[in-house]
Amino acid sequence: MKFKGYPQKQGLYDPQFEHDACGIGCVVNIKGKQAHETVRQALTILMNLTHRGGVGCEPNTGDGAGLLIQLPHTFLKTACEKLGFGLPDAGEYGVGMLFMSPDADDRACAETRFAQIILEEGQVLLGWRDVPTDSTMLGSMALSCMPFVRQVFIGKGEGVTDSVSFERKLYTIRKRAENAIRYAKEDACEYFYVTSLSCKTIVYKGMLTAEQVDLFYKDLSDPTLETALALVHSRYSTNTFPSWERAHPNRYVIHNGEINTLRGNVNWMNARQAMLASDHFGSDIKNVCPIINQDGSDSAMFDNCLEFLVLSGRSLPHAAMMMIPEPWQNHESMSDNKKAFYEYHSCLMEPWDGPAAMCFTDGTKVGAVLDRNGLRPARYYVTKDDLLILSSEVGVLEVPPENVLYKERLHPGRM
Repeated sequence: MKFKGYPQKQGLYDPQFEHDACGIGCVVNIKGKQAHETVRQALTILMNLTHRGGVGCEPNTGDGAGLLIQLPHTFLKTACEKLGFGLPDAGEYGVGMLFMSPDADDRACAETRFAQIILEEGQVLLGWRDVPTDSTMLGSMALSCMPFVRQVFIGKGEGVTDSVSFERKLYTIRKRAENAIRYAKEDACEYFYVTSLSCKTIVYKGMLTAEQVDLFYKDLSDPTLETALALVHSRYSTNTFPSWERAHPNRYVIHNGEINTLRGNVNWMNARQAMLASDHFGSDIKNVCPIINQDGSDSAMFDNCLEFLVLSGRSLPHAAMMMIPEPWQNHESMSDNKKAFYEYHSCLMEPWDGPAAMCFTDGTKVGAVLDRNGLRPARYYVTKDDLLILSSEVGVLEVPPENVLYKERLHPGRM
């Protein structure tokens, strides 16, 4: 049996009503110290969220699970040298994690199109790498639609001055590749999906259970794979169809809950596209539309919007406050300046209301927020050895009580 993506609308079924309720977690070294231990701690959190992840009729086919980390430069540099090409210094190149067709000819065709887009955008194709995977523990349903996992390495080209403009250029390359390969009118490749394409972060995810992530991706066991932050997610699809690309983390967020205002949010975003203009994107703005990919989950669509707002020049907290505002209208103790902030942005963006708990990162900052309904739990610890541990529940990572600096919970509408 082969299963790929959502079925078409039929009878009483409509894919727009798909929802999920999942487990989220992150571990962060507040001082920015990278270590492989952070990866191991994140995977421990993920395995302790196993009960938050759904499975199908097979216990070894999961609804989805994954891990987002900073780019592990030392590990990637060594891996690429073994393949015969070198990498520049950290921050001078981006890495794309790609789901591609299992068919070699289809894969070669997609790679040719991808390489042409990189060239047209003035960037440098450094090389490709097959991501080592072990699928022996997967169930037949996950295997039937399993993509081939490849990495592409892209060097900075002329006109790219800093990491933000490079991220913006990588975003443009990804959006063009999606339109030219996954959503092409002819010879579309349904397997093609860009899990992440960034000079800061990389995502390892799939139609896996929490326990399978570490076993499936062999990279994660390498001691030179280091990060200062890691976000993990165990997906539970309620009345939904799982797939490899709908697993989390997304490119910026992990999400526990659902977006109940999704139809209005997406429709208004689509309506605004005709008026989009940006000094940062310039003429590239036409190449990044549509902003929202219609075949994504509710959290993937949220991620699409947040990513665009950040790359348009807003800070990550600013963009998050636009999308998930506090209940500000009748808030007696809120300052006038903050009320003015929310009132101004209410003219630009409707609230993406849950119940939802969101954790998000751009590879440098990590934040978390509950929507204003506050119906999803999220607790966090800060330790004396500079760790922040946040999850949808307590007890996901053992911390000696004497090492706890303080602990708290997220409050509705607060970040």
